[in-house]
Amino acid sequence: MSIDVATIVELRKKTGAGFADCKEALENTNSDLEEAVVFLRKKGLLDIKERSTKSVLEGTVGHYIHTGGKIGVLIEVLCETDFVSKSPDFQSFARDLAIHVAAIDPKWLQKEDVPEDVLAKEREIALAGVDKNKPPQILEKIANGRLLKFFKETCLLEQAFVKNPDITIQDLLGALASKVGERIVVKRFVRFAIG
Repeated sequence: MSIDVATIVELRKKTGAGFADCKEALENTNSDLEEAVVFLRKKGLLDIKERSTKSVLEGTVGHYIHTGGKIGVLIEVLCETDFVSKSPDFQSFARDLAIHVAAIDPKWLQKEDVPEDVLAKEREIALAGVDKNKPPQILEKIANGRLLKFFKETCLLEQAFVKNPDITIQDLLGALASKVGERIVVKRFVRFAIG
């Protein structure tokens, strides 16, 4: 099956993935752009899992100071090689994350970082006003659903990207990792605000 170059270019613009990866995705999805995006996202996440044992000793500290100097962010983003850490894509990613943190103000990096006492309190809040006579599995589903919403609001990697709400920060990270062929790790961040 011959893939139109214009379609490949369109997919590249949409995802930031490499030319060969876009061509492969379109071949595997009969040139369906939406399915190709899903294919690339899955591939990126699989690639990340395969690279999870590689050490990340290079990287950068992304930074952003909001106009007026009232909000500032530092974020540590790591990768495997110095070459990738100095690439425009990697530097842009780190800056975009800093801008996102300034705008959205996540409390934790990932859901595993949320303290147990906070989770217990959120679970209690999630079940407030719910009929306690419902079956335990229903109550559990309600609590888990509301906790997922809480994670999406407070955990950086779970949040919708401020510049493109159709993707999460984890998706953005996966796309970059797939593009550069290295493991990318967001290590930590700090947000300063006056007042």
